[in-house]
Amino acid sequence: MAPLRPRQPQHRQLRGGFRTVREALEAARRGQASRGRRSVAAMAMVAIAALLLGSCSSDGDSADTPTTSEPTTSTEPEDASTTTAPDSGGETLDILVTNDDGVTAPGIDALVNALEELPDVDITVVAPLENRSGSSDTTTEGPVAYSDATTVSGHEATAVDGFPADSVNVAIEEMGLDPDLVISGINAGQNLGPVSEISGTVGAARTAARHGIPAIATSQGEAEEPDFESGVEQVLAWLDENRGAILAGELDAPDPGGPAAVFNLNIPTCATGEVKDYVEVDLASDAEGALTLEVDCTVEVADPDNDIEAFNSGYASLTVLTAT
Repeated sequence: MAPLRPRQPQHRQLRGGFRTVREALEAARRGQASRGRRSVAAMAMVAIAALLLGSCSSDGDSADTPTTSEPTTSTEPEDASTTTAPDSGGETLDILVTNDDGVTAPGIDALVNALEELPDVDITVVAPLENRSGSSDTTTEGPVAYSDATTVSGHEATAVDGFPADSVNVAIEEMGLDPDLVISGINAGQNLGPVSEISGTVGAARTAARHGIPAIATSQGEAEEPDFESGVEQVLAWLDENRGAILAGELDAPDPGGPAAVFNLNIPTCATGEVKDYVEVDLASDAEGALTLEVDCTVEVADPDNDIEAFNSGYASLTVLTAT
């Protein structure tokens, strides 16, 4: 895949614009106000434990319990609850949105709120009932229950009583969905370098790719209040850049003839400065620096070597992963 040139998405006019992103974030944050916030110090301890003990670097709080109907375990395909964006006459892009933080997490809510503003986009949300961070691509043996639910802002969704990978499997194998793209996230907490191997956010994307569907895992840098707005902007910039290739089935995969492409996009939450546009880099082989909690986005690094260096220099980092 040819390297991508950095862009500045805050000045870019994308399909649908960003006029409702901030409102979406405010709604999502109001929805999590009742469960409090973790301290940065506590998050540092959790993050360090993630590397040493094999738990996930993403947030460990359980998502709020959504409003659900009676669970279903049927293997017969059924109609999915879908949010349709305004129609501008173009070819419709079908997107399945999932995550590992749970269906009521603020990151997925902010993402869905922004995606629904795009023209010619159909959005279906199928996500875990509860927070399942750190589960990689683990799946449940036997039937998996799922039920109707909503995101924080009230978007129709399906809650799966299982892992992130289960959510993708339920959507495709039991609900009969055939999306053009799967977006996993936006996760609360970065998934960089070797840490990405244990990420449920990445695991869901890899599961989709093994079904032949291109996928992108999206994660926002850890902070007391993750800056999901900047993450949404980077996701929409990537989607705008690649929409045509997605619809044409031309997204490059690491192994031609093998599983579909898997991308991993990590966006820093800047303590100072602003996020620089995403750059495509290699996945770091060492986890040192992967758990930075406060990123100085004013750092000038012209050509970062890997995703950790790019992220810690204020860039959104994009890596191409394998599906296994």
